[in-house]
Amino acid sequence: MSSARVPVLVVGGGPVGLSTALFLTRHGIAPTLVERRDSTSWLPRAPGIQARTLEIFAAAGLERAIRALEMGDSHPYFEGGILRTPTLAEIGTAEVVESPSLDGAEISPQRVMGCGQDRYERVLAEHARAGGATLEFGTKLVSFTAGEDGVTAELESVADGTRRTIEADYLVAADGASSFVRRTLGITQEGRGTVFHALSIYFRAPRLESVMHDRKFILCYATKGPTVMTLSRLHGCDPWAGAALYDPAEESPADFTEERCVQVVRDAAGVPDLEVEIVGTVPWEGAQRVATTFRAGRVLLAGDAAHVHPPAGGFGANTGIHDAHNLAWKLAAVLRGWGGDRLLDSYDAERRPLGTAMADQALLRNRIRHGHASAADRARMVDDIIVTLGYRYSSSPAIAVEDDDAPVLTPRLELTGQPGTRAPHVWLRRDGKRVSTVELFFGSYVLLAGPDGEKWHDAATVVATETAVPLRSFRIGRELVEDEGADWAKAYGVAPDGAVLVRPDGFVAWRTTEAGHDPKATLHTLLESLV
Repeated sequence: MSSARVPVLVVGGGPVGLSTALFLTRHGIAPTLVERRDSTSWLPRAPGIQARTLEIFAAAGLERAIRALEMGDSHPYFEGGILRTPTLAEIGTAEVVESPSLDGAEISPQRVMGCGQDRYERVLAEHARAGGATLEFGTKLVSFTAGEDGVTAELESVADGTRRTIEADYLVAADGASSFVRRTLGITQEGRGTVFHALSIYFRAPRLESVMHDRKFILCYATKGPTVMTLSRLHGCDPWAGAALYDPAEESPADFTEERCVQVVRDAAGVPDLEVEIVGTVPWEGAQRVATTFRAGRVLLAGDAAHVHPPAGGFGANTGIHDAHNLAWKLAAVLRGWGGDRLLDSYDAERRPLGTAMADQALLRNRIRHGHASAADRARMVDDIIVTLGYRYSSSPAIAVEDDDAPVLTPRLELTGQPGTRAPHVWLRRDGKRVSTVELFFGSYVLLAGPDGEKWHDAATVVATETAVPLRSFRIGRELVEDEGADWAKAYGVAPDGAVLVRPDGFVAWRTTEAGHDPKATLHTLLESLV
């Protein structure tokens, strides 16, 4: 039995674990990731990549690699909304259940895209390895102990049962809804629990596209057959991805033989002789559960290990990737010596209220789609773009919050530069090239000063040399020039002599509308309080 020491042990090699490993490497930390499967996913699950997620991938240097995975232009499928129809052959008269707003040129430099995790997981793994991460597939965590100085974990090779120990400063549990790490720690969960049971059916049916006459949609519910089936369009059609709902009191996944699955697809299509080839099936449950804490000392939960909810809205993998983005820079800050324990506490303070709010929104959408929603349910639902881009951190030690009572999700999208919200998108020019403000934020804190905010810029330049906290500064009108028609000060809610401090994850940490009496002292005090 051998032993080694690593800064971060990531348990779980799905989208969340791989993103955690990738983001850590971008912050100069070389983690080790273990995953019991022998490779990345072969199933095209979690196919909708949100605009915010693409912003994060772009900031990490993956925009071109991720965009290259898109098959054609997937954007029209998002515009088709959520449909309900008796059979897919009758889709021409389908009911539009939801028409979510998902992006917009005035909101983000990125557009949503469709791509199954079987494709983007490979890119995440490739770039994580290239950045210095060690990825060990076919390896599972069998036990661990966490103390004040770190975590000692016992790992086992799935192939031959060989065991070894590994020591880590921190452990990130990205090991899914049934998280072994969470259960071992005894962290409880709150929420509605199991809502429904389903079986994903991956299949090929060459004639299905012509049956639907190339109708664009995100998801379609086919309700006429004895088994309700949903069909996804976002990742392509080789294979198609469907999900059959079932009542566990009456049947089980074992009842869905290959012949039964073929019949489910034919019933949903409304074509009795449709040629269908079943590629694979995976049982799962739609549930709403949120861990009562996302941090237990040196162990932190992310993704489904921390929060699960029905897939309505497509929030699951995206929210988990956002967890990873929030957590990675904070872990790196602590490991590199410029961040303190309070900064890690802010992970739970920020992401757990959000996980609860997103789980609630997913459950509301599930009720609406299945015809069980009340008027009160519908009134509580907010647009998708607020859930994915407009959420806010209103109570966090890593934010100079202006309004402690601000809700996590507002009724309307409000990206106005308020601390705790994602920094607004404004087109600028840098060295003659067009750049969004969103693209400036990743590896450090960034101070943006107005055209008359030279005192803030000069102070930040000095503070950057006097503190270990990474800090860069730009003046609008000098290093960065507003694109035609852009109004940076208005977008960020400051005056021309004001300034805004944005965190490495692109969230506004603090802002001021005036020049201030002692900018240097103010920035020193501010950074000390935030990290």
